[in-house]
Amino acid sequence: MRSDLIFGALAHVKNRYQLCQLASKATRKLHKPNTRLQDTTNDVLVRFHETSPVGKVVAPGSSAQERRAA
Repeated sequence: MRSDLIFGALAHVKNRYQLCQLASKATRKLHKPNTRLQDTTNDVLVRFHETSPVGKVVAPGSSAQERRAA
């Protein structure tokens, strides 16, 4: 059921508006012709549940290049 997929994806994205924006962008990029849009959306939500769509935020000054130079 899609509500289960949405609540699973909210484990990684705390803001529902951000989840909608990310899911719509990902659905547009991953959609294949001659397939149902609903199936693509469900696939995107499953992917969001498994991994974070936002990515890691790197603090300035903690990059590997700066550590090597010091």
